[in-house]
Amino acid sequence: MAARTRISALGGLLLLLLSRGAWANVEVMMEDRVEAFRGNSTQITCMFTSDDGPGGVIIQWFHMRGRDRQRIYYEDATTQHYDRNSQFKDRLTVNSTGSGTSGQVVMTIRDVRLKDELEYVCVVKSLTDGIGEDRTMLRVFETPQLPTIEAVQKGISVSDATPSKVGVCEVKNGYPSPNITWYRNRHPLHNGRDGVEVMTSVTVESTELYSVKSELSMVVQKEDKDAQFYCEITYHTPGGTRMTETKPIQITVFYPSTSVSVWVESPKGLIKEGDTLELLCQGDGHDPAAVMTIRNDLVSVESSRLLVENVTRLNSGVYECSSLDSNTFDEVVGNTSVFVNYLDPAVVRPQHAEVAQGGTLEAICNALSSLQTHTAWFKEGKLISVGHRLMVNATKYDTAGTYMCVVTVPEIQGMKTEGTLTVHVTGPPEILNPDHTELQETYGSSVRLPCDVRGFPAPSITWHTPDGQMLKADPPTDRKDGVASVLSLKVSSDITAVCNSTNEHGSSAITYTIRALNAVSELPPEKVQRESNGVVIAVIIICILLLAVLGSVLYFLYKKGKICGRSGKQDLTKEKSSKDNIVVEMKSDNTEEAILLGVNGEKLSPCEQ
Repeated sequence: MAARTRISALGGLLLLLLSRGAWANVEVMMEDRVEAFRGNSTQITCMFTSDDGPGGVIIQWFHMRGRDRQRIYYEDATTQHYDRNSQFKDRLTVNSTGSGTSGQVVMTIRDVRLKDELEYVCVVKSLTDGIGEDRTMLRVFETPQLPTIEAVQKGISVSDATPSKVGVCEVKNGYPSPNITWYRNRHPLHNGRDGVEVMTSVTVESTELYSVKSELSMVVQKEDKDAQFYCEITYHTPGGTRMTETKPIQITVFYPSTSVSVWVESPKGLIKEGDTLELLCQGDGHDPAAVMTIRNDLVSVESSRLLVENVTRLNSGVYECSSLDSNTFDEVVGNTSVFVNYLDPAVVRPQHAEVAQGGTLEAICNALSSLQTHTAWFKEGKLISVGHRLMVNATKYDTAGTYMCVVTVPEIQGMKTEGTLTVHVTGPPEILNPDHTELQETYGSSVRLPCDVRGFPAPSITWHTPDGQMLKADPPTDRKDGVASVLSLKVSSDITAVCNSTNEHGSSAITYTIRALNAVSELPPEKVQRESNGVVIAVIIICILLLAVLGSVLYFLYKKGKICGRSGKQDLTKEKSSKDNIVVEMKSDNTEEAILLGVNGEKLSPCEQ
């Protein structure tokens, strides 16, 4: 960009000279300004015309410090000289070119430094026609580091009448000095307007670069709680001005509440007695110093949270929350209503009932509640009726027992109460039939005779023999609908025992008959049959074993010829030998003899037998 600017300027200079139509003795032209980044190389061009031509002039370069002119380069037709005492030692190069009456001198400065930012003068002297000169200003630039921004950590109150510090922006190591502009929501903030104060300080570092710090203070408003603040940094570079921005920051703004809300945080939904009630209070302001208070007729706490455990209906009512501004002492109040639902204990009428057999049982169960209730009756865990009225017709002993009345509130889970009803069914004793009343037991054994009786009032039980002799039983035990008694006896003879139960409504009896057995033969027929079968089987097995032994002995004697005068020789004329094929057959009837048969089934002679 800089090179294009220089070429354009030099071209304009040539056109100007041509348009004049006449040549001055020595004409020198240079650009007004040359720009370069620190550390880069730059060129400064000097153009001239002379009747003596480029070979007949003396060229010198100077730089200005104030009004002082210091030479840094000399050139004539035969000599080039760099002044070694200048600041450009080993960083300066000059090249001259030309033809006819025109010439050009280019001075190159390497590794441009900040102190090179000077005014440079090109002097061209003709040996015959005079002298001419022009000058150029070299501008040096350094791009600063990325800027930083930091917000104030503490909150700022809108009640502060004087400006409060909002944040600090800083940019380091730029040249020339960068500029910082503060913005709030894309709108620039100007020092001295609308309570805004901007303090800027510039520091020259040891490197001669500039660091700039800007501090923003202002009188904040409630709207600033959502505002975004940032800094814009502008700095110069060769060819123009550039800009960069910091990240936005936000500040904490304290402001009083204009309205307050209070609500039930828990439980969610309907509240019942026994719950833990939690109330929260919050204002639309932001002021940690504000005093929050929750209160009603029973309680008052200086807090934004109220916790009431095991609430009752007395905790129902209006709860008020207030926010007191710590600076102005203005108070803002909000409120909410709380209702605690209740369910009183169930009341059963009557609690104890006596009903005659075949009669009607009636009872009522009620519980006072703030909500609709549901009533159910249970007996032994089984649902028997729904509704607050219980009615059972044609009662019997099975009707007796304990009834449970359960009252619930369908709208609130777990809200219930219970009551009980004890029912007795009056009537004469009723003996529950045992499994057997006629028993056969052996002499000396023990027997327990049960007598379970239902009835109300509880019957009295006595044991006796048919002739009126009293028998002593175990102490009676109560059962849910009557009495139970057990008679323990040791069998020494045939016995007949009578259980007699009586109450004011009547009596009932049951008779047990026990036959005493003293021998196996007197055992019951089924026992005798079982034992007889066992004996017969044992006898048969023994007989079979004995006959097998006898048969073996006889066979042995036969083979030895000890029977019927045999010599022990075998009859070789027999078709088949019975030596290895003898079958012993014995009938179960003990009156028949065992017969030995041959292999072919022939009956043997008496001698062979």
